[in-house]
Amino acid sequence: MRFLIIFLFLSALARAQSPYVLVLGVTQDGGYPQAGCNTPNCLDAWEGRRPPLYVTSLAIVDPLTKQRWLIDATPDFKYQLQLLKTNTQNTSNDLAGIFLTHAHIGHYTGLMHLGREALGAKNVKVYAMPLMQRFLENNGPWSQLVSLKNIDIQPMTDSTWIVLNERIKIQPFTVPHRAEYSETVGFRIQTERKTFVYIPDIDKWSLWKKDLNDVVKAADYAFIDATFFADGEIPRPMSEVPHPFVSETMKLLKKLPKTEKQKVYFTHFNHTNPLLRPETKEFIQTAKEGYKVAEQGQMIEL
Repeated sequence: MRFLIIFLFLSALARAQSPYVLVLGVTQDGGYPQAGCNTPNCLDAWEGRRPPLYVTSLAIVDPLTKQRWLIDATPDFKYQLQLLKTNTQNTSNDLAGIFLTHAHIGHYTGLMHLGREALGAKNVKVYAMPLMQRFLENNGPWSQLVSLKNIDIQPMTDSTWIVLNERIKIQPFTVPHRAEYSETVGFRIQTERKTFVYIPDIDKWSLWKKDLNDVVKAADYAFIDATFFADGEIPRPMSEVPHPFVSETMKLLKKLPKTEKQKVYFTHFNHTNPLLRPETKEFIQTAKEGYKVAEQGQMIEL
């Protein structure tokens, strides 16, 4: 009995020290509520009946080494940094690095908070693909962050693993998405125990060379683009923003057993997406089919 108690204690201690992902935000680049939105959905947030939600971002945390990395620097950076500090009970502003998916406004503009007008950070490692690196180095005000050494750009290469420490590594992989300024990547986070896939932005799944079914099967968690639930959700041609609809994704994955579907977490919601509201029929149906909806502040143990 004594040995069982010791074993359970050590197991609990090991879990407490396991790396984890912290969800820092779940909405599309414009956030929730979104500027200029006066629909009932947004009014609930403007008038305090629902909490505002931050733009999609993740933190990777290693409690053992006390290292913290971000995936994407959003317009809500200051709030998300505070959420991270509170969660980790670490008041330091230090970040081991920031990984960027691409150059759309919700995913990199939070870097401005590292500049002289705010944190005045020193040599924060910012991991970027080649076009993303060129964009930052050659366009103000981002180039000033480079010249003042607020950030230190670390080049990434498609499908090449980057070792974060002895317990965690991360791999960027390119995905099809509007490439006005940079390529777009998703990330695969790997520990000895778990594989976590993150694809917050992508165009239609049919444009990707990979089969989403295989991607889900090979992962323990798959956080994927759910910007819109269905066609007709916004009053303009949705071909201008060709994200896969949640309804399309569920149809694509319909043959997977429920145990596989439960690996899928939808994220990156536009302010119009009914998955933002748990009482909607779309949310209820999504959960009934086995899928999950990412929640701001939730932790995923790796």
